[in-house]
Amino acid sequence: VSIGILLSGLFFGSNQVWSLLALGLGWLLAQVSLYLSNRYVRKPRADEALDEVLSKLVAEKVVKRGRVYHYCLPVSHVLLTPDGLVLFILKYQRGNMVADGDKWRQTRTGLFNLNKYLGQENIGNPSREAESALQVTANFLKKHAPQVEEVPMAVLIAFTTVANSQLDVQKSRIPAMHVSKVKGYLKQQWQKRTPMARGDYEAIQAAFDKAAGVNGAGQA
Repeated sequence: VSIGILLSGLFFGSNQVWSLLALGLGWLLAQVSLYLSNRYVRKPRADEALDEVLSKLVAEKVVKRGRVYHYCLPVSHVLLTPDGLVLFILKYQRGNMVADGDKWRQTRTGLFNLNKYLGQENIGNPSREAESALQVTANFLKKHAPQVEEVPMAVLIAFTTVANSQLDVQKSRIPAMHVSKVKGYLKQQWQKRTPMARGDYEAIQAAFDKAAGVNGAGQA
């Protein structure tokens, strides 16, 4: 549909108003289609790639009583454990990703860099997304689980693409890595964490489950 609208804008170029409207609408629909296909159609989907990693943590008994929430909370991917919350900013983009502090660059995304504009969404600024994820989650808990005074929270930026990418993200202020390295990172970090009070864990779980609905959450 979006391509048809774009072409109509070219064919009826003599009508400048229609041409501009058609090109703008076609581009907008193309971006929506791109977003939905990358979220729900692309293989592996972001949630599937993360679930595979988390299942290994469960098998090794690193995560106990964990629950994972996809696309049902203010942050798209959340892991709740007795040790606290882990928020995931998942990125599928291909190409070379370079991070330095809070600055991100994306290069070599295909022929003439066209994929950067047409084949996939721009990388944006994952560090800002991570900061926002922490804030919106804190606000959510303050509203829906006000009895919980303090919640240990961590946020990770993880890339799920399987090929054609090089990550130079060691200098990112927010921990960033390929999703395949998440298991090792979390195993190391959880050795240093202190479990939450059981009542706090149950209050957070109740708030998340209510927001997610009956089928919104799964065991990690």
